[in-house]
Amino acid sequence: MTSSDITEQQLLDQLRDPLLRDQGFRQLMRQYGQVLYWHIRRMVIDHDDAQDVMQETAIKILENIGKFKGNSQLSTWVYRIATNEALMHLRKKTSLFQSIDSLAPELAERLEAQSDLSCDHATVLFQQALLQLPTQQRIAFNLRYYDEMPYEQIAQVTGKSVATLKSNYHYAVKKIENYIKEHSV
Repeated sequence: MTSSDITEQQLLDQLRDPLLRDQGFRQLMRQYGQVLYWHIRRMVIDHDDAQDVMQETAIKILENIGKFKGNSQLSTWVYRIATNEALMHLRKKTSLFQSIDSLAPELAERLEAQSDLSCDHATVLFQQALLQLPTQQRIAFNLRYYDEMPYEQIAQVTGKSVATLKSNYHYAVKKIENYIKEHSV
């Protein structure tokens, strides 16, 4: 948290107060907008898609803030919405009987197209390795590795058990290591 950040309870109070809702929403976006964008971006890859999903996430937050019961942290609830919106966006890109995991080649192409010259080979290789993971492993890995979330919080975001998440993370790490070994020059 930066010095301009407020506590989750203060933020929630602002979001629930009709007179302070706009101010609270701006504060929410200041505190969580960038990390949510990158969480979404790591899932959908494309910048424009990530912005669209971020906008849908913001709308869902505003529409449903009154339904937030406080059973988890506000940040966990917001991450859950962002994750669900990103997954919904990916599902829309598949056909009826197709898995989100089948989008990996398309997402890898987008990643390669968006990788600029400033990205080093190792970074691109790591991102390509992530795209080889099944969706649930990729989500678990991203939340643990990039967002440094404890497994208990990831469980609240994803609705998966802590044991399942630990397993997903473990297998993800092994698959990433193997992919990098196989594709390193």
